[in-house]
Amino acid sequence: MKILFGVQGTGNGHVSRCRTLAKALKKAGADVDYIFSGRDPKDYFDMQAFGDYKTYRGVTFATLNGKINFRKTIQRIRAFRLIKDVRELNLSKYDCIISDFEPVSAWAAHYQHRNCLGISNQAVCQYLKPKEYGLVANVIMKYYAPATKPIGLHWFHFGHKLLPPMIDSFQTTPTEDGNIVVYLPFESIDEIMGMLKQFRNNQFICFHPDIKQKSQHSHIDFQPLGRDNFTRALVSCSGIISNTGFALISEALTLGKKILTKPVSGQFEQIYNAQCLQSLDMATVMENLNCIKLKYWLDLPSPKPIIYPDVATELANWIVAGQKESLLSLSERLWSQTIFPENVNWRIKSLGYV
Repeated sequence: MKILFGVQGTGNGHVSRCRTLAKALKKAGADVDYIFSGRDPKDYFDMQAFGDYKTYRGVTFATLNGKINFRKTIQRIRAFRLIKDVRELNLSKYDCIISDFEPVSAWAAHYQHRNCLGISNQAVCQYLKPKEYGLVANVIMKYYAPATKPIGLHWFHFGHKLLPPMIDSFQTTPTEDGNIVVYLPFESIDEIMGMLKQFRNNQFICFHPDIKQKSQHSHIDFQPLGRDNFTRALVSCSGIISNTGFALISEALTLGKKILTKPVSGQFEQIYNAQCLQSLDMATVMENLNCIKLKYWLDLPSPKPIIYPDVATELANWIVAGQKESLLSLSERLWSQTIFPENVNWRIKSLGYV
């Protein structure tokens, strides 16, 4: 099967998730071409899994000090360039089109009257209709990367045909070395330091896109982005402080790491993700970089890990087999293999789900 897979390049969560699915698709025998949009081509890293991939400008949200900057976002949009890229992307040689919230591939499929699988956390809104999404957010979600078959990924199904997260297997057993991993790419380094400097009895490892070389400032270890180094730190840490992107939170949940998360202000899917995490007792949420909330969180014990099945392999096999099994059946199979810790099960039951 020949597949075109479009991946949203803003942030690293989409790329990380699709790296996991890329391995599974290759193992399932699929021949996949990858395109990425939403990031400067020079800022992609650890892209070996995607072979000879292509990049497009696409559309991305601009942030400033941890908030969506809508003025800059609009200024960045190059509508004629986007339309040109969409119309010039020939899909005739592909058997299947997949978009992980990537607009060029999704709109090319729409323009050429092709079906498109929309595999992402954002696709959840097609089923749940979150109240956190206002009119503008719902319009963006509907038209940003339109898909004929939305496949939503979430931490719980909430009574809909959603799938559990796709998570790469970790090569080592999780440990706890006392370090706290900090990954807040949309916050300024100065603001992050301002929050962390007060907690000198704790060791922090801070990864940030603005850090180009490793440095040490008292109890804070600053590291440049890199998948291998970040994974090692995540597996061995005693907790993680991050924004509320879906992929990283999913990894932390399966590793049994306590989570302190700050949704990017104005980024509706992160605000909704935070509400879900709070309602399921999966994480501690702060609306801003809050020292009081951090102090409270540092004293919390580590949670039990959530055990999700190998979603990537099951999904890849389902795609390559021609999607003959219903999405509902696939969803039910995968959730039946999921094991939640006691506190999460209690919250699920309190919300009315068995």
